[in-house]
Amino acid sequence: MFLGDYRVEIVPDAEFRLDGGAMFGVVPRTLWSPSFPPDEQNRVRLNMNCLFVEAGRERILIESGIGDKWSARQAEMLGIKRQRPLAESVRALTGCEADEITIVVNTHLHFDHAGGNTKFDEAGHLAPTFPNARYLISRDEFEHAKAPHERDRASYLPENWQPLQETGLLELQCASYEVVPGLTLETISGHSRSMQCARLERGGQTLFCFADLVPTRAHVPLAWIMGYDLYPVETLEAKRRLLPQAARENWLCLFYHDPDAPLCRVVEESGKLRAMVAATT
Repeated sequence: MFLGDYRVEIVPDAEFRLDGGAMFGVVPRTLWSPSFPPDEQNRVRLNMNCLFVEAGRERILIESGIGDKWSARQAEMLGIKRQRPLAESVRALTGCEADEITIVVNTHLHFDHAGGNTKFDEAGHLAPTFPNARYLISRDEFEHAKAPHERDRASYLPENWQPLQETGLLELQCASYEVVPGLTLETISGHSRSMQCARLERGGQTLFCFADLVPTRAHVPLAWIMGYDLYPVETLEAKRRLLPQAARENWLCLFYHDPDAPLCRVVEESGKLRAMVAATT
C-alpha cells in the first residue's frame, strides 16, 4: 500500500492473550464477549500489528511486538502463539532483511510494543534485533521505564532497551518529533503519561497509529477504555478529540492490538462512532 510516495505495510507479530476484564475496563463482559470470546481463563485473543514505512532511503518499523525471549511458562501465561520471528515476518511482508531496517520507533516501552527490539544471539547474549537501526523513543518514556511504579512495573523489561543503550543505538527524543517528512510522533496521555501515537501524512492522506489509546476496533466507542490505562479520563478526552477528527477527515486508523482487522476507518452514524474495515490498495 502507498501513501503518496511512501510504501507502508502492516506486519503482524504474534497472537497473545490478556484478561478480558482488564482489556475492556468497566464495560460489562456481556457487551464485549460477542466480539472477543474469552477462553477458560477469561483471556481474549489479541495481536501486535507493527507498521513498516519505506520513505526514500529510510526503512522504518513502528513498534517491535512482544519478542521471543520468553520462557515456556511465560509464553503459556501470555498465550503467545508465534508462527515465525518478527524479522522473518518483516522479510516476508516487506522484502527487507533485519539489517536493512534503518529506524525502529517505540510509542512506549511496554513489553508488547518493544519486546522485539532485542533478541538472544547464537551465544545466548542479548543483542539488537535490527543491528543497523536507530531506535527512537521519547526521553520522558525512557525515564519512566527506568523507574516505573507498582501499577506498571511488570510492563517494563530492561532487556528490551538496555542493550540498545549499551551499543549506542538508542536515541532519546522530545515529546513530539518528526522521524522523516510527514511522519511524526506525539505524546498523548491516557494509557500512560508518556505514550506516543504516530501520524503519517502523505499524498493527501493520513494514517494514524493509535497504539494503546484505542487498542482494537472494539475500543472505538468513547467509554470503551482499558483497565490498564493509568489515566482513563485523559484517554477519554483524547478519544473525544481524535476519533471525530478521524471520521471527518477519513483517516486510515491502525489499531495495534486488533487480531483480525487492524486497519480501519472510523465512521459516525446517528451520533455514534464505529470502525469500518478499510479497503487498501
